[in-house]
Amino acid sequence: MLLMVSCKHGQPDDQSIKISKELINTLKDIKLDGHAIINNINSPNVKLKSIDIGDCKWTEGFWAEKWKQAEEVMIPYMGTLLKGDIGHGYNNFKIAAGLKKGVHKGHWWHDGDFYKWMEACTYLYGVNKDQEIINDLDEIIAVIAKAQQPDGYLSTPIIINGNLKPFQNRKHHELYNSGHLLTAACIHHRVTGKINFLEIAIKHADMLYKLFHPKPEHLKRFGFNQTQIMGLVELYRTTRDERYLELAELFINMRGQSEIDENKSTRGYPVGDMVQERVPLRKETEAVGHAVLALYYYAGAADVYAETGERALIDALDRLWDNVVNRKMYLTGALGQSHYGRSSRKDKIEEGFINEYMMPNLTAYNETCANICNSMFNHRMLGIHGEAKYADIMELVLYNSALSGISLEGKHYYYSNPLRKIKGALDYSKMNTEFPQRQPYLKCFCCPPNLVRTILKSPAWAYSKSENGISVNLYGGNVLETTLLDGTELRLKQETDYPWDGQVNITIEACKEKPFEVLLRIPDWATNTTIKVNNENIEGVGEGSFLIMERRWKAGDVISIDMPMAIKFIEGHHRIEEIRNQVAIKRGPIVYCLESPDLPENSKITDAYISVKNTLKPAYKPDLLGGVVAIEGELMIRKDELSKMYNEITKLEMTPYKTQLIPYYAWSNRGESEMSVFMPVIWD
Repeated sequence: MLLMVSCKHGQPDDQSIKISKELINTLKDIKLDGHAIINNINSPNVKLKSIDIGDCKWTEGFWAEKWKQAEEVMIPYMGTLLKGDIGHGYNNFKIAAGLKKGVHKGHWWHDGDFYKWMEACTYLYGVNKDQEIINDLDEIIAVIAKAQQPDGYLSTPIIINGNLKPFQNRKHHELYNSGHLLTAACIHHRVTGKINFLEIAIKHADMLYKLFHPKPEHLKRFGFNQTQIMGLVELYRTTRDERYLELAELFINMRGQSEIDENKSTRGYPVGDMVQERVPLRKETEAVGHAVLALYYYAGAADVYAETGERALIDALDRLWDNVVNRKMYLTGALGQSHYGRSSRKDKIEEGFINEYMMPNLTAYNETCANICNSMFNHRMLGIHGEAKYADIMELVLYNSALSGISLEGKHYYYSNPLRKIKGALDYSKMNTEFPQRQPYLKCFCCPPNLVRTILKSPAWAYSKSENGISVNLYGGNVLETTLLDGTELRLKQETDYPWDGQVNITIEACKEKPFEVLLRIPDWATNTTIKVNNENIEGVGEGSFLIMERRWKAGDVISIDMPMAIKFIEGHHRIEEIRNQVAIKRGPIVYCLESPDLPENSKITDAYISVKNTLKPAYKPDLLGGVVAIEGELMIRKDELSKMYNEITKLEMTPYKTQLIPYYAWSNRGESEMSVFMPVIWD
């Protein structure tokens, strides 16, 4: 067992002045072999285990290009912001460390944004092994260590502002900052083998344990944006110190146990469903409140279940997954229908869930972080249950509602991701996170580093290890060099032009002699998929599941997958009133939209109608939006001017117009424009 710190804030005892030699020696003895501390590799209640960071590398095609852009553009640009006077994140640590004079700038949660960027840098190093990345991080970590208080406390807004005390108000997001600190430090240790960042995390977690484990009355409702649960589980997986898992479960159990009222620790944000505190998680029946807070909470609870196997916990998560995906999720995988509103239990909420099937398009909030959290939660559920439907949601988010949060050149960001935009319909001057175009910097900077770290860790989501083999979760040009759970080596090469084409070839380059299984995810949209091994047809292929092929594989074997990418008209549930008699277009994993640059001059997005009898055709256009498959076809343009709120229809005149639809993620890259995912439909 590792050292337990015992001290009050600012009054360290002898043991907490420095990390003990015993702790340092314990950390140095941990072997980074992928079987000791890599994520869920030792988690007893996980069917599909994570591959090691760096095992998979994107080599060509869609994700290789995005990953390379993250390496060459997104990370450096973001670093310039966060390490300079615009983002000010690094400056805050320097000020807290006494290395720079100034005041804290940015929101309460800005430390967490900086840790996410550091985590993204570590994923980058895990693949490209650029020593300059580690040198830069070492310099930053040294500053963070100076900023950390003797008892382990670390949150720069409180440290810098001498009038504030730790853990007085949950709106200060101290536990959110804690979670991203712990996660980033664990990833840094796993990838580099260094303990300089991990020492900071352990010292901080020991402080949290001493503070929260007694469950003091004034902290029972603490925990606002609960990334600390995921971070504590990762720290447990890294150190095997059971106190951290115990504390993670304590934060789950705290929710729903207190009377819902406002007091000095809750002022600043709505109480109740907004922060997941009205109903205990194990009894919850629907997704409520702030979407990011909810999904981080669910993801953390999934991590705890992976270690404890508690039935009530996974039953609750299964219910909530069903409620999210089948009643409150947009076609793009986005979450959080409204900026402001009420939960079904009439609690005030912000940036979150409202009632089932209530899905506005124009005012849809769909924070980029919420969408990414959806993929994070589903990645964990994929590991626990081993079912393809979770990877389907991961993929849906990645290609649509995540990537829409960043511009094609990688330097401008959206916080919210609506499914429709009409010029003049919204007054952006009255909004604090919505903008008519992507911005070069968002004052609330939580989403950009979250998205970039997701792009950079996406290779680690592409595959998982089954009990006796490998599962293929995501398709894209890549190479995989990994060690299966029995210690044998496996090398695969995947070649494809996915998502523009459904042909995928996977070549076994090296493997063990004994039989093992390859699990191929057949997406739920991929009807009539065919699979061949060395040109021999494989039976039993069905969409929405993993095809399990167990055999004695050998080097040179080729798995050929053909997923027909039919253009599909998607209609919403009859209870979604905003899109009744409207359809969207989807091809493969990509959701499409109509954008005003592709309409006749002086036409509005609301003038366009689509016929389900129309012939739509895919067309790859290398010079359009960085190279995309557009959907070409004929729309009907209505010219009636509806000047009143309600108008009498006399004669409906429409003019055919040949145009194109573009991938939703690529909209708003041709100047300010109108856009819609759903269009009114002509049935005959």
